Amino acid sequence: MNGSQYDAMFSGVIGQEYQTLKLICPLATQMNHLVSIAVAEYANSHPAQALSVLELGGGTGITTLSILLAADSVNIVSVDSEPTMQNQAKQSLKQWVEQGRVTFDGRDALSALKSMATDSMDIMASAYTLHNFLDIYRVEVIREIYRVLKPGGQFINGDRYALDDISVHTRTVQNEIAGFFKALIAVNKLDVLKHWIVHLVADESENHVMRESFSLQQLEQAGFKEIKLSNRSEVNALVTALK
Repeated sequence: MNGSQYDAMFSGVIGQEYQTLKLICPLATQMNHLVSIAVAEYANSHPAQALSVLELGGGTGITTLSILLAADSVNIVSVDSEPTMQNQAKQSLKQWVEQGRVTFDGRDALSALKSMATDSMDIMASAYTLHNFLDIYRVEVIREIYRVLKPGGQFINGDRYALDDISVHTRTVQNEIAGFFKALIAVNKLDVLKHWIVHLVADESENHVMRESFSLQQLEQAGFKEIKLSNRSEVNALVTALK
């Protein structure tokens, strides 16, 4: 599916939300697409079975829709503790809910994971969620993801993975902030600009930031194998790993 076809798929379902995200952070929409491609590749390598996907931080359903469009064999449990966002996803994805391909869990990520059976899910696919967690919470989430995945199951995460070189990372984030100002002042969305700057400060705080080498070591310590970071664009990257 080329870029224009992909965008067109979203226009009638999550159109305004998706267009706003593209304006604010075009690399985020690219990462959603990469997550869905990774899911499709896993599905293609397991053609004879229905696949269970755990999505953490489903939000308004942008990544959920990407995954649904990527492979007909996937069924998704979408977890998000923010009811306003999840209610929007329930409405936007109503046809897939009616088909039984999407169910929703309104608990926080760790509570939802702890309620799931060991070796019960084929894929954990997520975008821009894990970096929001406090580091002490995130390490527990990663351990639980490993437990819940089936042997051979895959971890797929498109997210903010901070560069190991702190000076280069800082310059990259400065350029990112400048881009926010340019895009949002041009359309007079100062309230949105304020929101994203405040959010970015939290992202970059020491107890939130996911430094690349440390994050990959954390996955290895949890038991994951074949850990790969790819498709880096500025502070964004796709990380995959197998149980």
